[in-house]
Amino acid sequence: MVTADEPLPGRLREALQAAGYRYDAVTGLLGPVAHAALSRNETTPGLRATAGGSPLETLVRLWLLQAPVARDAAARALPGLVGPLGAAGLLEVSGGEARALLDVRPYADEERDWWLVSDLTPGLDGAPVRVSTDHVLGVSSASTSLAQLTVREPVATAFDLGTGCGVQALHLSCHATRVVASDVNERALAMTRLNAALNGVDVEVRAGSLFEPVAGERLDLVVTNPPFVVSPGDQGAAERLVYRDSGLPGDEVLRRVVTGAPAHLAPGGRCQVLANWVHERGRPWQERVGGWLEPPTGSGRRGSGCDAWVVQREVADPAEYVELWLKDAGVHGRPDYAQRYDAWLAWFEARGVEAIGMGWVHLRRVDREPVVHLEEWPWQVERPLGEEVADRGRRTDLLAALDDEALLGTRLVARVDVRQESTGEPGAADPETIVLRQQRGMRRARAVDTVEAGLVGACDGELSVGAILDALASLLDRSAGTLRREKVAVVRDLVADGFLTS
Repeated sequence: MVTADEPLPGRLREALQAAGYRYDAVTGLLGPVAHAALSRNETTPGLRATAGGSPLETLVRLWLLQAPVARDAAARALPGLVGPLGAAGLLEVSGGEARALLDVRPYADEERDWWLVSDLTPGLDGAPVRVSTDHVLGVSSASTSLAQLTVREPVATAFDLGTGCGVQALHLSCHATRVVASDVNERALAMTRLNAALNGVDVEVRAGSLFEPVAGERLDLVVTNPPFVVSPGDQGAAERLVYRDSGLPGDEVLRRVVTGAPAHLAPGGRCQVLANWVHERGRPWQERVGGWLEPPTGSGRRGSGCDAWVVQREVADPAEYVELWLKDAGVHGRPDYAQRYDAWLAWFEARGVEAIGMGWVHLRRVDREPVVHLEEWPWQVERPLGEEVADRGRRTDLLAALDDEALLGTRLVARVDVRQESTGEPGAADPETIVLRQQRGMRRARAVDTVEAGLVGACDGELSVGAILDALASLLDRSAGTLRREKVAVVRDLVADGFLTS
């Protein structure tokens, strides 16, 4: 494979730019039908949409559709590069044709465009899925989810743990002065170096597991999409897929990440993780995961030193979970499929695993008593969510600094995207239910009573929370002191969940 210190990455970048090989241009060329088909690993509509022979069409056919292209067409799209790319292992050139050996595809967020080199997408057009143990995954739903969760505030040092092809490192390079990326897969490290060079960014690439590559350093931001598949962890070298299998049993890799991260975080530093965790029979998942984040009773310690916000987005039963990952590995349909399926289920059963949760873990280093919050939120959210994560941290700081009396003396404002929904019989004097619903971010919904709805509606920054509650008490002929005592905990929840802001 081409190395980052050779001139080839810069020459390839120039050729891709000249051909207009950018994300928006490619999606526009394919059109919605072919683009959607390609997301399902079907290339026929894409081949029909790219038959004109332009440099852009040639590159799409070559890399995204994995189709052979005429050597002279490849030479027009990649002037002077077909031979060097063949020598570097990106192309196979034979006779009059060129074929991709690695994937090179455009990738973009809301503000920037990049290109990413990775291994070819397996299983196009129903072909058998064949994945090598050191396969380097390209852009995936998991990598884009993590990118859209990451807080994009400027930081000094950011660490991409388990970088793969370097997707997160590219994002981090836009707001971190220094980016460190690590992996245990040497091919992944080589591709990360290549992608950094191809995109003209600086990334320190280091080999090693978990936090070993940054031992003794303090980090402002850690992002990781670790090999999180929950499995027995005893796959042999011929079966373990490094990009998804940690080699550790169950959810041990997640436990090591969340318990190891705090020691490496600078004051205010964050660790953001995309993760899977075990649901043990007879034990709430919050108790299991929360146990990694809170100190033992009577220890006298202040926990991890980090606020923690854990969100469970999905839950899979053991059977569907095993099916998903055996198919991902290309085992479905093989003679040993049923045997491996049964062995994995037996391992789950022996350890009391009744389900697997999937979601996010956000840690933030604080100099006060940490706040740990674990919740389930399976409903639709608005992405990107980085600003929502940062804002929750600010709200947590605010609430931690205020006792109840001080909170009641604070002037708060209803968030601009909050809407009120009421239901009830037509003509009824009072609604049966009132729901406050956010239109952005987590898009939370909360059932409230008339007092709480009136409070949120009156929070415009002019009056304190206490003054508004006193006015509502007078209006409803209730005791102001009683109403304050009853609703101060509700006010905390409304602030914590973002319905009210300072």
